[in-house]
Amino acid sequence: MINTGTAPKIKFWVTLFVIATFAFTNSNVDLSKQEVKSAMKMATEFMMSEVSNRGGFLWKYSADLSEQWGEIPARKSQIWVQPPGTASVGSVLLQALEVTGDLDYLKHAERVADALIWGQHPSGGWHYLIDFDPAGLANWYDDVASECWGWEEYYHYYGNATFDDDVTISATRFMLDLYLNTQNNKYQEPLLKALDFIIQSQYSNGAWPQRFPLKNEHNNSGQADYTSYYTFNDDVIHGNIMFLLEAYQKLGDEKYKEVAHRGMNFYRLAQLAPPQAGWALQYDLNMKPAWARSYEPASVASGQTVRNITDLQTFYKITGDPNFLNAIPAAIQWLESSVINVDPTKPFTHATFYQLGTNRPLYAHREGTGIEDGRYWVDHEQKNFPGHYGMLRKIDVPAIKREYERVRLLTAKEAHAEYQEFIKAKMEEGSIDNDEIRKIISTLDERGAWLEDLQIPHYPDVVGHPRRIVKGINTQTYISNMQKLMGYINKK
Repeated sequence: MINTGTAPKIKFWVTLFVIATFAFTNSNVDLSKQEVKSAMKMATEFMMSEVSNRGGFLWKYSADLSEQWGEIPARKSQIWVQPPGTASVGSVLLQALEVTGDLDYLKHAERVADALIWGQHPSGGWHYLIDFDPAGLANWYDDVASECWGWEEYYHYYGNATFDDDVTISATRFMLDLYLNTQNNKYQEPLLKALDFIIQSQYSNGAWPQRFPLKNEHNNSGQADYTSYYTFNDDVIHGNIMFLLEAYQKLGDEKYKEVAHRGMNFYRLAQLAPPQAGWALQYDLNMKPAWARSYEPASVASGQTVRNITDLQTFYKITGDPNFLNAIPAAIQWLESSVINVDPTKPFTHATFYQLGTNRPLYAHREGTGIEDGRYWVDHEQKNFPGHYGMLRKIDVPAIKREYERVRLLTAKEAHAEYQEFIKAKMEEGSIDNDEIRKIISTLDERGAWLEDLQIPHYPDVVGHPRRIVKGINTQTYISNMQKLMGYINKK
C-alpha cells in the first residue's frame, strides 16, 4: 500500500503522468493496483482539500470553483445532502477505505460526517442542503430557490427534514457504516437520532410522509400542501423500508425490522380498487390519491404501479409471506387495460398518469416564461408536454406478468435464497474495462480533477432556454470513477 497523503501535489502529478504515459504506450498491459490507488488518492485529495466545504459537497462546480450548483444554484456556504452530494461522497470514501486499507480515507469520511452532523435537523433527519451561513438562507430562498420554475420543492423553506430523493436515508446509511467502522460514540448519537426520526415519522398505517415534522401551511397552485401525505413517490416508502432492514441486519435491533414490515403492509392498504387496481404517487390522510407538484395530478400512476409490483415480489422473497403476491394480478390487469399504444416503433405504451374513475390518460402542460407569468395545467391532450417531466412511458407488461408467474411458483425458501443471491450479485456487479480504467486515470488534470462539460439549466425557465455549457467538476463523476477504480482493484 502506498501512502502519499503528505506528499507534495507535484509528486502526485508526476506519478499520474507516468501512469498515463504507460497506459497509452502499453495498452495491452494491465495497470497495477498501486497505480490505480495513486489515481484514487490524487482525485480524493483534490476533492477534499480544494472542492469540499468543511467536508461537504455540492453536485457541480465550475473548473475555477467560482460557481457551484446543487440541484439548483447554490451559495458558497452550502453543501448538498441529497445524492450525489455529501453523503454519497462519504459512502465512497468508506468503500475506498475497505478496498485500500488507507486510513486517510477514514479521516476524510470523518470530515464528511462532521459536516452532516452540523446540519442534522433537531428532529434527526436532514434537509436537501446544509447552509453554514443560516442567516442568509431566507434571502437565498427568496432570491434564488423560489425563482427556479418547476423545482417546486424549493419554493418554500419548510424548516424540517425530508425523505425525498434519498436525502435522510443516504445520510443515515453513511452514518451507520461510519459508526460500524469506528465504533465511535461520536457517530452513534447522530445515527440513533436519525433512526429514531425514521421510526417517529412513520404513520400508524405504515406509510411515511415526504417531510417531517409535519407541515401543512404551504399550498401549491391552489392544491393543499402535499408534504405530509403518504408518499410512494421518489422512493420515500421503499427507501425507508429497505434501509430499516439493512439497519436490522447490521445492528440486530428487532424494532427496525418491525417498522419495515409495517411499511411493507401499507402497499396492500394503498392499492386502489379494481378496475384501477394500481397505485398513486401519494395519498392524502383519507387514503385518496392526491396532487403533489403542479405536474403530478391525483391519479393512478403507471410507473409507480410497476415499481410496487416489483417491491411486493421483493417483500415475498424477504419475508416468505405469499400474501404480498396477492395484490399483483389485479395490478397487472390494470396495466394491460391501460395500454394506449401498441405500435412497437413508438417509444411508449402507457401514459404516466390516469384519471381516477374514467382511466383516461392525463397529461401536464406548461406555458409562460417564468414564475411570474407561467402556469401548469393538466388535461387529456397528448401534446405540448412540460419538457422536464415524462408524460409517457414504455412498460413491458408481458414481461412483468411472466416474472410474477415465475416468482409465484417459488417456495418461501427458494424465494429467500434468490433474494440473497441478488444482494450478493449487486455488491459484486460491474464489469471492468481496462481501456476505460486507463482513460479514467489519464483524464485527471494536474490538480487531480476530472474536468468535463457540464450542462447547466436556465433555472428560471429550463424549457424555454438552452442549457449553458460550463467546463467543470461533477461530484457524480468523482463517485462513479472511484467506484470503477475500486472495482478494478477488487477484480485484479
